[in-house]
Amino acid sequence: MSTVEPFRIDVPQAGLDDLRDRLARTRWPDELPGVGWTYGVNKDYLVELVEHWRTGYDWRGHEARLNRVPQFTTEIDGQNVHFLHVRSPEPDAVPLIVTHGWPSTVYDFLDILGPLTDPRSHGGDPADAFHVVAPSVPGFAFSGPTRETGWGVNRTARAWAELMRRLGYHRYGAQGGDFGSIVSPELGRIDREHVIGVHVNALANAATPADPGELDTLSAAEREQAAQNQRWWYGHSGYATQMSTRPQTIAYALNDSPAGQLAWNLEWFVDWDPTRTERPPVDRDTVLTNVTIFWLTATAGSAARLYLEAGSEAWGRRPAPSPVPTGVANFLGDRAIRGLAELSNTITHWSRFSHGGHFASLQAPDLLVSDIRQFFRTVRPR
Repeated sequence: MSTVEPFRIDVPQAGLDDLRDRLARTRWPDELPGVGWTYGVNKDYLVELVEHWRTGYDWRGHEARLNRVPQFTTEIDGQNVHFLHVRSPEPDAVPLIVTHGWPSTVYDFLDILGPLTDPRSHGGDPADAFHVVAPSVPGFAFSGPTRETGWGVNRTARAWAELMRRLGYHRYGAQGGDFGSIVSPELGRIDREHVIGVHVNALANAATPADPGELDTLSAAEREQAAQNQRWWYGHSGYATQMSTRPQTIAYALNDSPAGQLAWNLEWFVDWDPTRTERPPVDRDTVLTNVTIFWLTATAGSAARLYLEAGSEAWGRRPAPSPVPTGVANFLGDRAIRGLAELSNTITHWSRFSHGGHFASLQAPDLLVSDIRQFFRTVRPR
């Protein structure tokens, strides 16, 4: 089953009508007075956002925007895999596979596809062009749900290697953020003969030590940063604890209540805002599009399983060292520590930005594209 089939999103109107009906019948919980966002998602803000979702949000417009990008599906290792595939007009473009994280979808990449694939038309150097492949992570959106256990970091990376082989790309780069920042380096480890370089943002597994002995390898400043990161994570990791231990339990609520699913996903957008504006640092319709995709594909629970499936691969151990050149972009709020990243990656590029954010393709697409270009100039075939 190696056929690649064209794909187009065409959601039945009945699904949209059911969504609006459920939103209208939301049974709201109470909220303590004056707590704002300190106990979780603020009720007043969520009520307002749900009403906008029900009466003002235009799914068909966002569906059409997605459908303007070439999309395909194929079966890999028994799993349906959906992906965007945009070829560059430049003949010497480098293939690049880009991986999203949670609670995102490939919709997050729409603003960077043009500059990456056609820099000539976006004020850039055509020598920086890429052919971009952006798959939906197994279990997410149009690649979901998963039908069996085992779809963690390594299996996803192996699927990506097969996808690139199937598309005829024998030398390629990898990029990813959040969960994609774990899959992309793993892809470099398992397919090092073909991966020319790995670029990541929001590097998720280099913020805290995997074991106490790793602290001895860090500078004093890095040890202090690791301690701060651990304190921060303790107050923000409730969602991850639930999904990495009992994802099926939360799946019932997420799959039955669109308002509940929105709150579950929205909290992470707000928690990652280091300025604590108590508003999502990402455009609200973008948040709603991601959530709507999860809702319409009934994959919120399947996506949650990723945290359990990844298990020790992602959070409980340090990955094996990789010889593949690796670049890391750190945006405002990202917490990666170079000393920890260097334990399992060959870091050849490390940058920091004073703005942007964890969702860099949405919050700082120009900076992200520029950093990707800068890194891959050092590894492109000559």
